[in-house]
Amino acid sequence: MPEIPRGTPAPVLYLQRPSTWLTWHGYLFRSGIRVLDLACGDGRHALRAAQRGAVVVGVDIDEAKLETAREAAERLSVTVDFRSVDLTGEWPDLGTFDVVMLFDYLDRARMEDVKTLVRPGGVLLMETYLEWQQALGWGPTSAEHLLVPGEIARLLVPFEFLHGREVFEPVEGNKTRAIASIAARRPSG
Repeated sequence: MPEIPRGTPAPVLYLQRPSTWLTWHGYLFRSGIRVLDLACGDGRHALRAAQRGAVVVGVDIDEAKLETAREAAERLSVTVDFRSVDLTGEWPDLGTFDVVMLFDYLDRARMEDVKTLVRPGGVLLMETYLEWQQALGWGPTSAEHLLVPGEIARLLVPFEFLHGREVFEPVEGNKTRAIASIAARRPSG
C-alpha cells in the first residue's frame, strides 16, 4: 500500500457493515479465541472479530476482495490471516476453531466439512438467504443458493441450537432481505 504524505487525509475506508447477526453475537469474540470466516469476501465479519481480539483466518476465492480485506486490516491495525481458497475444490487443513462464521454462502454438499471445522463445544454462526429472497428482486436467484424455511436447522444436526431466526430484515439502501440465521454449538462429546 503506498504511503500517504503527512497531512493528506487518508481515503475513506468503506466496507458494508457486518451482519446484525454477528453484532448480536459479539459476545462470542474475545481475545485469543480462534475464528474462521468461510467465504469471507471483503472481510467485514473477519475484521470485526479481529477488532475484538480474536485470532482470525478468513478464506475466499476472490483475490480482489481478499486484497480489499488485507488493506482494511492494515488500516484498522488488526491482523487477519486472509487466504485464497476455492471452497468448491479440496480444502486445505485449516484445523478447528472456537467460532466458524458462514455468511451469505451455501453449499449443502460441504456442510459436514463445515461442521468438522468447529471444535467440540465451539459455535457455528451461519446466515444465508431464504427462497423468499427471489420475490424481492435482488440477491441469489438459484435454488442451489437459497434455503427453504426450516432447512438451516436440519443442515446442522446434531449441533445444539442456541439461537435462530427466519426473517425479512431491512438492509442498506432501502432494501429488504429474506434470511435464515443460526448460532449452533457443536456437541462436546
